[in-house]
Amino acid sequence: MKRNYTDIIMAAVLILAVAAMRIITAELRLPNYTPVEAVGLFAGAVILDKKYAYILPLLTMFIADTYFQFFTTVNGFYGFEQVIVYIAMALVTFMGTKMGKINGIKVLGYSITGSFVFFALSNFSYFLAGWNGYTTSGFIKTYIDALEFYRTSLTVNLVGSIVLFGLYFTSKNVIARQPQNA
Repeated sequence: MKRNYTDIIMAAVLILAVAAMRIITAELRLPNYTPVEAVGLFAGAVILDKKYAYILPLLTMFIADTYFQFFTTVNGFYGFEQVIVYIAMALVTFMGTKMGKINGIKVLGYSITGSFVFFALSNFSYFLAGWNGYTTSGFIKTYIDALEFYRTSLTVNLVGSIVLFGLYFTSKNVIARQPQNA
């Protein structure tokens, strides 16, 4: 029971911290400087109750999007393409559930792949919205325009994954070394 309560507290803190980070970086005009995909990957890999693994990153995004919608000039809820962005996040979380035994190489590989999956799907949704037209050149322009965002997102998610998984395993090792009271 205590373990479940601790996990819920940690998840709630993580949700609020990442949502706040997403809001702050957006207000500072630093798009994609929040490791949201790293949170999805981490949640999928380490949270035992998988419904919470999916809720964590999606709720993080929803809280920030709600803030954007009601308290800024940025549209937090911007159309059907947003559903694809949320599906992309759920897919990154699903990837985390398939990671198996976690090690540094897997975290690196899954982080790179997760960032690419999110980039590919979220920008496809942008293309579907017609911002650059529905032509081959519009499709190519959509992805070329997004490359700078992808570079930032990939870097932030690699660092975020290292921090999240690193802190998680460090805390597990510290707890495991604690003497057990009988």
